[in-house]
Amino acid sequence: MYKIATLNKISPKGLAKLDAAKYAVIEDLDTADGILVRSYKMHEMEFAPSLKAIARAGAGVNNIPLERCADEGIVVFNTPGANANAVKELVIAALFADARNIVPGVEWVRSLEPDGISEKVEKGKSSFAGTELAGKKIAVIGLGAIGVAVANTASDLGMTVMGYDPYISVSSALHLYSTSKVTADLDELLADADYVTVHVPALPETKGMINEEILNKLTKPAKVLNFSRAEIVNGDDMEAALAEGKVSKYIVDFPTPQFQGNDKVMMLPHLGASTEEAEENCAMMAASEIAEYLENGNIINSVNFPACRMGVPRTAGRLAFIHKNTNDGISNITSVCDGLLEVKIENMTAVTRGNVAYTLIDIDRSIDEEEAAAIRFDGLISVRVIK
Repeated sequence: MYKIATLNKISPKGLAKLDAAKYAVIEDLDTADGILVRSYKMHEMEFAPSLKAIARAGAGVNNIPLERCADEGIVVFNTPGANANAVKELVIAALFADARNIVPGVEWVRSLEPDGISEKVEKGKSSFAGTELAGKKIAVIGLGAIGVAVANTASDLGMTVMGYDPYISVSSALHLYSTSKVTADLDELLADADYVTVHVPALPETKGMINEEILNKLTKPAKVLNFSRAEIVNGDDMEAALAEGKVSKYIVDFPTPQFQGNDKVMMLPHLGASTEEAEENCAMMAASEIAEYLENGNIINSVNFPACRMGVPRTAGRLAFIHKNTNDGISNITSVCDGLLEVKIENMTAVTRGNVAYTLIDIDRSIDEEEAAAIRFDGLISVRVIK
């Protein structure tokens, strides 16, 4: 039986995806085969030798030490797209709230005395007149699941949409409305933009990517939305752009002390994926990913290992090797099969990502844990019997 530990409250619908006959949800991290997590910070954790996988019920994985996990043979998964609709709806809500001055308008009405409120509203409502989104240009940086959903909804609202993503996937490109233009030129992207919305993952290479250089490309005061992560935007550069009028409003889902009290900043309390539906979708996807890996060895949506799919084992046995990406990795595995194990390889898939490699093999007989434990070769990180 596989043992799964949780570090945050995980939706019951997610845990229900784990077959009770095969899985036990436990609290003891020292014996866990897998961990389901949301926002719990794991960088200071020591991982038990039994741990094989971590699944993050969400897209961001900056709370998990990815490189250390790879070095220790721990596959880390995330759930791209599971919370896309929730984030998209909040981004669109923020656009409407800002364009129509909804928040200050509601606060003003709440401050009025009941006596004669109708007359006061008619007299003072002009102070909250806004603009319409139709016809405005929105620049979408990052065309993953969320970025594409935002772009398509903005198109439906009559906005002019231009996207930017040097790494756009085939799937994203196919789902993006043909009315949206995609450019590789940041100057073209930001010229005459009324809104700029950012939807990129938090990675070392994206930290501070919205900086003075980017903001200087705006040709008129624009409103910038950040529903990715706070660190995507260089705070000092944004503060300067707001003061200089290059940016007319900064709307961010990650409050920081730097912008507290700034009238040109609207900070939301990190509500992006905070819907019941998104939490359920993320939990179900995370549980399914970890189960597919533990039961069949397949890797889907990993952020530190290459994707690998070989279906359900159709032979007597399956082995999963995690090893260093070296020239002799595959030859070492075939030598082990021919010599130590004396088995025939029926099927093989080998994939790499950076310095790490993952190889699945189906063999003509089952082997036990003791035989697997005897396998040794240079660069081997772990070998697992798929039962």
